[in-house]
Amino acid sequence: MNRKKVLITGANGFLGANLTRELFRLGYDIRVIIRPTADIQGIADIPCDVFYGHIDNSDQVHEAVKGCDIVIHAACITGQWGISFEAYERANFTATKYITAASIAHKVEKFIYVSTANTIGPGKKNNPGNELNGFTLFQANSGYINSKYLAQQYVLEQVTNRQLPAVVVNPTFMIGPHDVKPSSGQLLLYGLKHRLLFYPPGGKNFVHIKDVCRGIINAISRGKTGDCYLLAGQNLSYGEFFRLLKKISGKRQVLIRIPAFVLKLGGLIGSIPGISGKLNYSTAYMLCLDNYYSGKKSERELQLSYTPVETAVKGAFTWFKENNYF
Repeated sequence: MNRKKVLITGANGFLGANLTRELFRLGYDIRVIIRPTADIQGIADIPCDVFYGHIDNSDQVHEAVKGCDIVIHAACITGQWGISFEAYERANFTATKYITAASIAHKVEKFIYVSTANTIGPGKKNNPGNELNGFTLFQANSGYINSKYLAQQYVLEQVTNRQLPAVVVNPTFMIGPHDVKPSSGQLLLYGLKHRLLFYPPGGKNFVHIKDVCRGIINAISRGKTGDCYLLAGQNLSYGEFFRLLKKISGKRQVLIRIPAFVLKLGGLIGSIPGISGKLNYSTAYMLCLDNYYSGKKSERELQLSYTPVETAVKGAFTWFKENNYF
């Protein structure tokens, strides 16, 4: 039984809920910091110490970190439209500064920063991106990606300058159960709700949510301080992903590929001030990109074995169906 006390930020999110569940199963003593108005449906059945507070409030963060051996910072804003850079900066960068400062002050044993794969340059299927790649996605003009990159760099600076015992994990696109909101599951639900299904020309790396949880947990004991680890499963084009989903669901659908120029033109129009919608240029750019990564370093150093993406999609499909999402 492991009685180390671990603080989790973002515990009511998709990753956080699955991570909290797995840490509880392994015997960790869990504290979560949750906004007073947050929906905690995803962790309502997990015994844990709930600290109500805001991660962008320094005093509340210090109080939450006090007495914890391990801090896992997974909270962030991930939305891609209708959010100002100032909001991204406060939630994703400023909050990270407060949490690292509190972790240094209270001498935590390990700090795990959950970043994103997109702070590392992606590659092609035959040469996927790895941890040696620099940051190349600034041209996407994504407030989410840019703020996560700034936060990641800040965490790594604290390793060098203030001996923060931090490890960075960089998950790709997560698929699996307990996606209550839903977050990444929106892509799967889009594929389930349309008989005529239009899909973008790019692709991305898909990873089972349980593999990401295991990667984070293994990083506590096996991760090298100051290192980054891509948590990356299988590379699929969007066409391949939706054909796999069609096979699993048994739905009769017609799949139509959207040309890149059409998608980017729609993104440009959606970026005009005063026009509301779920497509802007940043989103369109990413949907046209070959966004492929390798998880070999985490396999080697964190001793991870990645689950086939078909298993992840089946698990998510079953959970959404059982919980009446479609």
